[in-house]
Amino acid sequence: MTVQAQLHCLCLFTLYLTTGYGQDGRFSGPLKPMTFSIFEGQEPSQIIFQFKANPPAVTFELTGETDGIFHIQQDGLLYHNRALDRETRAVHKLQVSALDAHKAIVEGPVPITIIVKDINDNQPTFLQPKYEGSVRQNSRPGKPFMYVNATDLDDPATPNGQLFYQIVIQLPQVNDVMYFQINNKTGAISLTPQGSWELDPVKNPSYTLMVSVKDMGGQNENSFSDSTSVDITVKENIWKAPAPVEIVENSTDPHPIKITQVRWNEPGAQYSLVEKEKLPRFPFSIDQEGDIYVNQPLDREEKDSVSKTGRSLRPSPYVFYVDAKDELGKPLALPLQIHVKVKDINDNPPTCPSTVTVFEVQENEKIGNKIGILTAHDMDEMNTINSILEYRIVDQTPKSPREGLFLVDRLSGAFQLAKQSLKKQDTPQYHLTVEVSDKDFKTLCHVQINVIDINDQIPIFEKSDYGNLTLAEDAVVGSTILTIQATDADEPFTGSSKILYHITQGDSEGRLGIDTDPQTNAGYVVIKKPLDFETAAIHHIVFQAENPEPLVDGVKYNASSFATFNLFVTDVNEAPQFSQQVFQAKVSEDVAIGTKVGNVTAKDPEGLDISYSLRGDTRGWLKIDPVTGEIFSIAPLDREAESLYRVQVVATEVGGSSLSSTAGFHLALSDVNDNAPRLVKEYTGLFFCHPLGEPRSLIFEATDDDQQSFRGPHFTFSLGSNSLQNDWEVSKINGTHARLSTKHTGFEKRVYNIPILINDGGRPPLEGTVSLPVTVCTCVEERCFQPAAHQSGMPTVGMAVGILLSTFLVIGIILAVVFIKMKKNKGRDNVENAQAPEVKPLRN
Repeated sequence: MTVQAQLHCLCLFTLYLTTGYGQDGRFSGPLKPMTFSIFEGQEPSQIIFQFKANPPAVTFELTGETDGIFHIQQDGLLYHNRALDRETRAVHKLQVSALDAHKAIVEGPVPITIIVKDINDNQPTFLQPKYEGSVRQNSRPGKPFMYVNATDLDDPATPNGQLFYQIVIQLPQVNDVMYFQINNKTGAISLTPQGSWELDPVKNPSYTLMVSVKDMGGQNENSFSDSTSVDITVKENIWKAPAPVEIVENSTDPHPIKITQVRWNEPGAQYSLVEKEKLPRFPFSIDQEGDIYVNQPLDREEKDSVSKTGRSLRPSPYVFYVDAKDELGKPLALPLQIHVKVKDINDNPPTCPSTVTVFEVQENEKIGNKIGILTAHDMDEMNTINSILEYRIVDQTPKSPREGLFLVDRLSGAFQLAKQSLKKQDTPQYHLTVEVSDKDFKTLCHVQINVIDINDQIPIFEKSDYGNLTLAEDAVVGSTILTIQATDADEPFTGSSKILYHITQGDSEGRLGIDTDPQTNAGYVVIKKPLDFETAAIHHIVFQAENPEPLVDGVKYNASSFATFNLFVTDVNEAPQFSQQVFQAKVSEDVAIGTKVGNVTAKDPEGLDISYSLRGDTRGWLKIDPVTGEIFSIAPLDREAESLYRVQVVATEVGGSSLSSTAGFHLALSDVNDNAPRLVKEYTGLFFCHPLGEPRSLIFEATDDDQQSFRGPHFTFSLGSNSLQNDWEVSKINGTHARLSTKHTGFEKRVYNIPILINDGGRPPLEGTVSLPVTVCTCVEERCFQPAAHQSGMPTVGMAVGILLSTFLVIGIILAVVFIKMKKNKGRDNVENAQAPEVKPLRN
């Protein structure tokens, strides 16, 4: 083999190994337009393609953007002799022509496109070696305040040109907390939430960041990188709430009046006010310079509310918020809270607590003792000179036995007995006029003082022993069983003479109570709770009579204020009593027959034995042990039939009067997977129009009767026959729905019954096979059309006409026979009537 032939073979082998293939993947072929992709930076003398000449062509010529790199040999071998650089030229547009022996073009020129594919051969570079910026403290986290930018000459459509920014160092770094963050893709620098909260120009007026940029999206350890420094100055935040504002109420100055102002850190912000509490009218406004105005005079008492004690009003300032938003309506920062206090002036007179204030004083009250306190009101601000009140008695009626019997404290309004004790029989009532004043206003209030009798007499029972009384234990609750009576010599219808009765012994469980007649002081002993022979058959009752008012010193209750009474309770046969009204139990629905599912307990008050039975066991699932009360299953349980099975348990005493009582027994059945999946409904009328222009599908839904989890059922679906897999397929949509689809369009017109296997995935899993009938038919107006065919058993039109004529003929014959027979009977009757006028019975 010659050296030239060996070199040619070597060139072809090299061509096969390089990436310079045409779009059809071959490395040689006829002259035609082609596109080649070649990575930049490859070694020179790389073969691209071998063009073949068709006679009379004997050689080739290359023109276009060769840049002295691309060449073609006479035999059509296209190659490049230097490494390509995508950043110099990404696409080379070449033309190849086939020439004959006389250098004339016989074919072409045809376009040849060389696409230079990128490799990562360029380092990213920041546009500036150093960046400077500033940020206001408390700026919104995540909002960029500056950018850093880098460029990379590599193809941005490939990872080679995809840049990744990262903050490497923050100086200073306080407590290892990063105050700044950068968008990895855009280079936007913003504050972190901690930076927004903690940046303070007083503590650290500036920060330096070292920022790096990497290509390959920062995901490759061989990526190139660059770095730069960023100096950031922290500026003071001027978006701050102003000091609380104080406005004098009821101002007569022209409105609106500027009261305060706010400013955003930069011009162009849009300001608005937001109420914190809903008011009948909101008297403030703000302009777009940030100046806040009050639009009308304010009334402090209108804004404030009166406390429950009736004292002067506490100051309640106006509180509202100021929002600053950008031109798109987005908040620039958190809103500021504005406090406006309305300064009080004395514009309200004192008011009395009521039309007449009533006090009581006992007739033996000591001189200097307090009688009561008059508390007047003032709507002006509490604890100011405007609301300080003074009290003074200006008149006393009557003035007997002397004037000036009462004193009032000038500041507190407390009344005292001044000169002597009072006697009710002399003067039972006094009327005082009291002047209440603040520094500008005066008001007259009226006080009535009633002299009341002192409680120096004790209640005395009319008799000390009310004897014995026998009652059955089923006596009606609420019935009165005894009336007792005590008297008191103090003034009638006062706290000193009113009598209250109490049972001090013999009724520890509170089965009895005593109601007092307010007119007669009689006491009615009433049954408050059911009596119980088994608990206490005899009650030795002790009554006490006392007054709601305390006795005066030296007087005490004695034996005259006590009385006794004996109550005997007789036994009554009572029905058994269950320990609870409803017994509950829970078992799995698949428990074995004979399993104990619960038990009930009851006791007979008289101690008799009890027999248990069931009532309302409509499904025949349960039985009860008549002695122990244990309940057992006697048939299979089914949660799907009844998830909570309710029956009644009857407890009957054995012997005696056979009294009984009932209680409920509720048996909750927990689910087991015992129901196979099924279709949620019967699917009829499913059809596809013939011929099928494309594969078709339909959706169906499955369910089962078992209890579902909170996530719902999770059925799986498959074809029930392997022989159908070439024609049909089933795909799951979700836990309950699936799609039946055709796999081709070549179906005949007929009904296809498709078996579907549905698995519920339970424990244990259950499967059900259902059938979906699908008709492939001719469609008219998108509806399945099937010509009517003669069915066996159905008459034709001719048969129907024949049947109808035969029916009419039979009816006509019957009518004719009846008519002839009636005429014969009529003639015979006429003859008989002429021969025998006597009455004869009718013939059958």
